[in-house]
Amino acid sequence: MPRGFSRRDVLKGSGALALGFGSTRVVSAAPPASAVTPELIAAARKEGKIVYYTSIDLPLAEKIAKSFEAKYPGIAVRVERTGAERVFQRIGQEYASRIHAVDVVNSSDAAHFIVWKRDGLLAAYVPEDVAQHYPGDHKNDDGLYASFRIGLSVIGCNTDLVKPEDRPKSFADLLNPKWKGKIVKAHPSYSGTIMTATYQLARDLGWPYLEKLAQQNVMQVQSASDPPKKLALGERAVQADGNEYNLFQLREAGQPVEPLYASEGTPLAIGPNGLFKNAPNPNAARLFQSYCFTAECQQLVIDVGGLRSMHPLTKEKAGHRPLKDIKTLKDDAEGVEKHGEEIRARYTKVFKV
Repeated sequence: MPRGFSRRDVLKGSGALALGFGSTRVVSAAPPASAVTPELIAAARKEGKIVYYTSIDLPLAEKIAKSFEAKYPGIAVRVERTGAERVFQRIGQEYASRIHAVDVVNSSDAAHFIVWKRDGLLAAYVPEDVAQHYPGDHKNDDGLYASFRIGLSVIGCNTDLVKPEDRPKSFADLLNPKWKGKIVKAHPSYSGTIMTATYQLARDLGWPYLEKLAQQNVMQVQSASDPPKKLALGERAVQADGNEYNLFQLREAGQPVEPLYASEGTPLAIGPNGLFKNAPNPNAARLFQSYCFTAECQQLVIDVGGLRSMHPLTKEKAGHRPLKDIKTLKDDAEGVEKHGEEIRARYTKVFKV
């Protein structure tokens, strides 16, 4: 991976940058909010397409694409879905080769946007909904990105294999010898959600906790969507981490799975959307970005994807515990960016994967 896309040294010499949501260290003010105008729609239709790199679940990404295409006929959305860390690597490799293929990006690892911002790759654009409805800590001061979706990395269980009274109530409970050989966990080198969750657990519970967890003969998988699937198949009784929304989807399909919320706090992963300056379809990109932050699209994020939204005009899905009622760990994109290389290396050593 080229140096411009390495996590290493990303904060050196960056004291003037606005590195996170709501940071007071601002290089330039965000542009005024942009409305969806007939002129923008016409220019987008002339380009005729948009390329969207994302780490959200493929069914949700495709649903959003089809919804956008129905709303704006004549503009096709090409979805390129993979794990967040792979999205990051792909863009780094493409830009190193002067290939500018991506228009809009979404990543479950908000630290990626720190790198893209530092390297001057993102275009400032503020959709009206972001300006009017989103809290300050969920939109970048320079107008480069905003929180498209909120994900939780939860403990979970197979309800056929785990009695209600035996369900883990905390991360500490996962260290009980009765769970040895019965836990599944995803990897931070593939999943942005798991990178974020691993950072938060290492920060708040310490590496000694993860070292003890590794001694539980944990089944290691890649994506944050994989542990819920292993639970549904009955291959493991408990997940140590994984997407809350996949558990919702499986439960609603009749599978015996249930999300569990740790007493220490549940890791929270913010997934921003941003535009690239060298987007091949810049007008279509702006139109798609505006659509992504509407209440209409954000309700799809909730209803289809099972994710959480910061748009105040959306409604929580019935049967889902409201986000405000869940104790969460603090998201820190700057911390993930600064320690990402160390996390991957140490995790690989600890879990021997």
